[in-house]
Amino acid sequence: MSDTTWHVATIETPSLGDRSYVIHDGVHAAVVDPQRDLDRIEKVLADLGVRVTAVLETHVHNDYVSGGAALAERTRSRYYVAADAELSFAHQPTVEGDLVRVAADGSLKLRAVHTPGHTPEHLAWVVVVDGEDVAVCTGGSMLFGSVGRTDLQGRDRAEEMSRLQHRSVNRLGVELRDHVEVLPTHGFGSFCSSGELADVDESTIREEHERNDALTTRDEDRFVEQLLAGLDAPPAYYPAVEARNRAGADASDLGPVRVLDETAVRDAVERGEFVVDLRDRDLFAAHHLAGTVNIELADGAVAHLAWLRPAEAPVVLLADDPEDIHDMQRQLTRVGVDRPAGHAMLDDLKHATERYPVAVFDDLRPLLREDSCVVLDVRQDSERAEGHVDGAVHVPLHELPQRLEDVPDGQVWVHCASGFRAAMAASLLAAAGRDVVLVDDDLAQAKEEGIPWAA
Repeated sequence: MSDTTWHVATIETPSLGDRSYVIHDGVHAAVVDPQRDLDRIEKVLADLGVRVTAVLETHVHNDYVSGGAALAERTRSRYYVAADAELSFAHQPTVEGDLVRVAADGSLKLRAVHTPGHTPEHLAWVVVVDGEDVAVCTGGSMLFGSVGRTDLQGRDRAEEMSRLQHRSVNRLGVELRDHVEVLPTHGFGSFCSSGELADVDESTIREEHERNDALTTRDEDRFVEQLLAGLDAPPAYYPAVEARNRAGADASDLGPVRVLDETAVRDAVERGEFVVDLRDRDLFAAHHLAGTVNIELADGAVAHLAWLRPAEAPVVLLADDPEDIHDMQRQLTRVGVDRPAGHAMLDDLKHATERYPVAVFDDLRPLLREDSCVVLDVRQDSERAEGHVDGAVHVPLHELPQRLEDVPDGQVWVHCASGFRAAMAASLLAAAGRDVVLVDDDLAQAKEEGIPWAA
């Protein structure tokens, strides 16, 4: 066993389902996969009283803008990224077997292991203390119970990357001892994950041998077939974020956002700007400004906002609490929206008088017998394949803005699995002038209430 004391501090970003890590010995630290809003990381470093000597990436990220380049510059430390990453700014190109000394005496190091699959250049970083492997930062390769998605290079390369992913995760499983801690970046609600993730907060190589899809499915062909079958479309904003990371990004700008009055907000709607109301879905349904979109401030909201936002459209935020504006502004910088065009408080919008009904599945049952409404399912393809309301029209939420004409005429009862995504869809339909009812209910209730079901 090693004599050096080592620690890991986890910085969670639940809004995107990611984690960053500070690996340290009480004096020196390495930061792995930092998010762009550096103040959170700097606070952790200050509280720990440690000095950054290295900043490392597992891969070029698609789901968030990295803070790695900015943090390395601020801390005057080296920025370690895979040599094949094709970045257009200064960094330390890193290849398989490279060792990064965190402590000057070499008692705490990180070793690069090439683990392609999630991306071609992907690296895992093995934490080495006094010559012993103690943990591994796995990025988007080995997740808790599953692996990172393998179609980020396009569907034409997805099979190739899935095979590489299977081999990479199995390599880690073979080369690392059972007690080694597993520290993934993705897999906590991120669209960068795939498969069914384990509902755990920590793991080891031994535990992953017992439950990880890539380790329990020994047959590579079967693993690849199952992985590809479960991949839904990646968010549309991913390519822009990847390009931003290859070019290098500065830290988040969290300065005050311009205040708009009601006339300015209405003008923004008329110009086609993306005007987003962050309130709870029941409040939005009860009264809102015509043409605005409801994206309730919760985990996952910013990913959907970036996905649904028309290309390059300015973003205007509406809320009833200034803290919600600040929160979403911070989240937006992580996905490459540097500055909202403005914001307004709902109390200042005196003519926000649009509304639509909210219902549950029990309210829908009699209408289905009479065939007097349209049921719209906005879940992902893989969710739909597991079962759905019989006769429901299916348009995944991210496709809805371009497929409004595919929703049949009549009153539209829109649902998802819980009501969160259905609320976004309902607001999009209402903004398009449709007669809509938001089904704010758990889909499991549909069967309980006797709703006709198709497998």
